[in-house]
Amino acid sequence: MMIKKLLLILLLVTGFGNVNAQQIDRFNPDTIKTIQLDSVINIKSHKLNAQDFIDAMLADTSFYKAFRNMKRYAFTAENRIYTYDKKNKVNGKIYRKLRHSNNGKNHKIDYIAKQDSGALYKKNGKYQLYTVEMFDYIFMNAYNSDFVAGDGVPGPGGKNESYKDKLKTLIFRPGTKVKGIPFISGKTEIFSPDMKQFYLYQFARGTYLDSIPVYRFKIIQKPSSADGDVMIRELTTIFDTRTFQILGRYIDMKFNNLFVGFNVQMNIELNRFNGELLPTKISYQGNWDIPFHAEERASFLIVHKDYEKESP
Repeated sequence: MMIKKLLLILLLVTGFGNVNAQQIDRFNPDTIKTIQLDSVINIKSHKLNAQDFIDAMLADTSFYKAFRNMKRYAFTAENRIYTYDKKNKVNGKIYRKLRHSNNGKNHKIDYIAKQDSGALYKKNGKYQLYTVEMFDYIFMNAYNSDFVAGDGVPGPGGKNESYKDKLKTLIFRPGTKVKGIPFISGKTEIFSPDMKQFYLYQFARGTYLDSIPVYRFKIIQKPSSADGDVMIRELTTIFDTRTFQILGRYIDMKFNNLFVGFNVQMNIELNRFNGELLPTKISYQGNWDIPFHAEERASFLIVHKDYEKESP
């Protein structure tokens, strides 16, 4: 049970497809879809190099703080979750339209719409899938829980690092080592000397959301490397060229051995409201499979809109 929870935390920062296939077209979680690329660029002409982007990613706090900023706003969230059977046919649906209010210290959620259908719950009322259970923790309870408590960005953690801290590290500090996840912890540290040899770096310029000039820094698995060499196949980060703040992040992970198999993708996008970065879209799709446990297949799409600043 402990291993299953740890692995699910890891996989919740990725997306859904068949373990042995490429990508199932569900929510197509890719920040690149929101960007109109101008061209691939020679990064040296911009007086930048790969290490500049890596250092910025490891030092960045704005991406994490964007989620904390939600505590000062009222906003509308639309959440769509789908679960799938072994033939990738939808067997469960969840739809929520919510109005979040964070006036002062009181957090309130009003349900504008709520609809469930299909095989979602066990007899005891709990969700069938850990994926959906974890979704509830992150995106329903996150606004008034310790998921975003404290001012610091999550660190690499130690032997007593909690499940929640592992999850925060994977989402907000990708590329750093996350201890305590069996068999694959070291493969998350893609900037280490041992892992760098398996990756290529690509650069491009473009326009994000029709008006924001950005750099796209893409880290992809080398074609010459074997599938077992890496866990993170792609990590794409979108930087505002004016501030070097991170506006979007896409992660594609795949791994398969005797103990676990998964193929997942996740995308997170931010935008500015009243000068502050806030989350606007999170999409996830993926499958994961552990021996002696039912395979889990799910996807979700979260859209945040209508942000309104509230009184402190």
